[in-house]
Amino acid sequence: MTNEELSLKTKHALAQALKNEMEHKKLSKITITELCEICQINRKTFYYHFEDIYALLKWTLEQEAVEVVKNIDLVVNTEEALRFVMAYADENKHIIHCALDSMGSEELKRFFYNDLFSVIYGAIEEGEYDLKITVDPQFKKFLAAFYTEASAGLLIEWVKTRMTQDKETIIQSLLSIYKVSIPAILLENKLSK
Repeated sequence: MTNEELSLKTKHALAQALKNEMEHKKLSKITITELCEICQINRKTFYYHFEDIYALLKWTLEQEAVEVVKNIDLVVNTEEALRFVMAYADENKHIIHCALDSMGSEELKRFFYNDLFSVIYGAIEEGEYDLKITVDPQFKKFLAAFYTEASAGLLIEWVKTRMTQDKETIIQSLLSIYKVSIPAILLENKLSK
């Protein structure tokens, strides 16, 4: 096993240990010593990979986001992508709540933002294709950023309210907004031929 593979294996082990501990403890109560004992590594090894527990949590969330993206064709189906992201948040609510409590909503929003931007940009490009029009690429990025910011904010609110709102209602509301407004905005901003 190469050093790079061993390093990645250690990071994944630490991430899994952190996730397991977050199921029954607040992040502020989890210690590096505990994680090192669980993974059977020394503190020096932990600090070789991460500055602190927050850096480990951030890396864990980033890796989870990579897995989300790998498991879904974001461009093909906006509804499927939204369902996948919300299901991930629902299944991993202990991680999301710990991240929200420890890192705040801005850092958590960045986690959702990266996945959602690809989904929404794909929906915008699909709308452009369906309408057989061309829209300025800069405007498409702006529009995707606008919708992503709003959608990520709604997901954060859903997490903050401890997911008491109906997931299906949120998904259908977002899809309705996308379906009605994106084509209208694209038509309004099409490039002349």
